[in-house]
Amino acid sequence: MTIDPWRITGQSEIDSYVGSRVELAVLLANRLTATSAHGRPVTPPSSGDERLAAISAGRAESGRPPGPLASALTAADADRLAEVAAELRPMFGAGPRIVEAAAGLNRLLVRHGAVPNLHGDPDRPLVLAFHRPDAGLVDAWAADMGTALAMVIGVGQAARLGACQAGNCCLVFFDTTRNASRRFCDLSCQNRAKASAYRARRRA
Repeated sequence: MTIDPWRITGQSEIDSYVGSRVELAVLLANRLTATSAHGRPVTPPSSGDERLAAISAGRAESGRPPGPLASALTAADADRLAEVAAELRPMFGAGPRIVEAAAGLNRLLVRHGAVPNLHGDPDRPLVLAFHRPDAGLVDAWAADMGTALAMVIGVGQAARLGACQAGNCCLVFFDTTRNASRRFCDLSCQNRAKASAYRARRRA
């Protein structure tokens, strides 16, 4: 029997759990910390209410229901999540700086009390989580996102935590392609980069 490292464990739900928490980290990093997107400068939200609105809009656009934790999110929580997003952002596109970035991730995991445990009650099946049962919303999200990123990195898949390579775009993404070959946050940036390369060749 061989173990596919991308599967992480034999549990059927671990990939979707890790993937959903990495996607949440992507959403927060892009919505709360990006200063450029698709060739244009953007201004990150600066108040708790603006950050809260950005998180809510991002979750709605992703097609994910907000869930019970997200519905309890406050403007103060959104301010704290902006700090978490700024700490998680260096994990994306880290390349040779991954060891340095991982040191920051380790500090985040300790600070937010990341610990694997099973959550549940008699009416629902137990689920694996990476925060204490009594953790507040921000600590729970930070611990779960940080652990998910650590798991991706820990199985040798850090290249899947990408940063857009198009000019004037600092958005990040989770690369789920088979060979981890994605270079851009979306098709608009890919097309911009191709057009720019074509113009450069014509000038040469």
